[in-house]
Amino acid sequence: MDQKELRRQFSLFKSSRLSNLKTKIFGPLLLALFFTSTITIFAQDGDPFAGKALFNTNCASCHKLDRKMTGPALRNVETRLLEDEGLDREWLYAWIRNSSALIKSGDAYANKIYEEYNKSAMTAYPQLTDSDLNNILAYTAQEKVVPVAVAAATQVSNVPSNDLGLSDQIILGVFAILFLLLSIGLVLVAKTLKNLAELKGVKIEEKKKGKPIWKAYLENQFLMLCTAVIFLLVSAYGFYGWTMQVGVNQGYMPVQPIHYSHKIHSGDNKIDCNYCHSSARVSKHSGIPSLNICMNCHKSIYEYNGETTEEYSKEFYDGEIKKLYKAVGWDDEAQEYTGVTYPVKWVRIHNLPDFAYFNHSQHVSVAGIDCQTCHGPVEEMEIMYQHSPLTMGWCINCHRETNVNIKDNEYYDRIHKELSKKYGVEELTAAQMGGLECGKCHY
Repeated sequence: MDQKELRRQFSLFKSSRLSNLKTKIFGPLLLALFFTSTITIFAQDGDPFAGKALFNTNCASCHKLDRKMTGPALRNVETRLLEDEGLDREWLYAWIRNSSALIKSGDAYANKIYEEYNKSAMTAYPQLTDSDLNNILAYTAQEKVVPVAVAAATQVSNVPSNDLGLSDQIILGVFAILFLLLSIGLVLVAKTLKNLAELKGVKIEEKKKGKPIWKAYLENQFLMLCTAVIFLLVSAYGFYGWTMQVGVNQGYMPVQPIHYSHKIHSGDNKIDCNYCHSSARVSKHSGIPSLNICMNCHKSIYEYNGETTEEYSKEFYDGEIKKLYKAVGWDDEAQEYTGVTYPVKWVRIHNLPDFAYFNHSQHVSVAGIDCQTCHGPVEEMEIMYQHSPLTMGWCINCHRETNVNIKDNEYYDRIHKELSKKYGVEELTAAQMGGLECGKCHY
């Protein structure tokens, strides 16, 4: 065998060894890469971000991800159904779009869920496409994110400070020391000058002592008379001011048995005042909302997810929701009422005397006055308080200054035309329409 043939045989042997080596090393690697890409494509079958929006719109009223409510918890629902019941995604499509039809067909698991949740049929969503449902399932397949508590790096000081970072106490201390040094310096200067005068033979005349001021004051009859008159006037004015404050509770801010934040409900969540105080539109009193109205939302909202402060933490708000559940007898775990209830003794804030008549419906429905006109910026109040004095003078001034809104208001249409001619004005105030008559409020 010549040299050329040996080289050819060696080259074939080398390429075959290299091919076997590539197959042994890269074969499993390529196979693993194939399965990984397949799993990734399957996991990314839906968009979890779009699924979150769809979940909140269609599912959140009855379902949570990690706890049972009106319906079961939905975290990893597809995986659980596949592993425990052998049900695939097509079964979920059929259940979500028409659960009643699936129950009537005799499906075992559908009837099991139907019986377990008090025969409450799931709302049908035939309008949801396969893509929508895939997005929702992708959102439910996400792992639960556990918040990590971050310790504060530095302790916040409660001592007020200025722009330079120095506390007010330090600045006051420095000024006190400077004032003390200045006083000592003035005393030393005065003593030095006195000694210098003695050395020079200068005589310092001492002031003659006269009558004490108090004695001269008592001997002056005119000053005594003026003092007595001023004292009587000031006393009468003080007594009048004190009596005029009797029954005026402006700023009254009682502590309620269950903390209710108007800032969160009316401000952050934009809940209309009339949703809770519905009787304000049709009756004299605005009324205290029943706890059933609270449970319309808080049956699903069992914890607080908004902004917190040092004074009101998430744990505080969650505890107040638990008080609500106890009052209405709601078992949050079993998602049912126990029948054991407790009365909530709310503390009334706005209270008019019995001899004063005020009709909420006349002001809210007929006059179209906003709640904030009398109750202040309730959407900013963490704790509700009495914003206005609610005195007779305050009401009269409002009637004198407020023009009557007659747009699309047939109640005032005819009388407005007649009184406009009488007073010669285009717009009438409530006072010009009889709003100052005694019998309107006192009878």
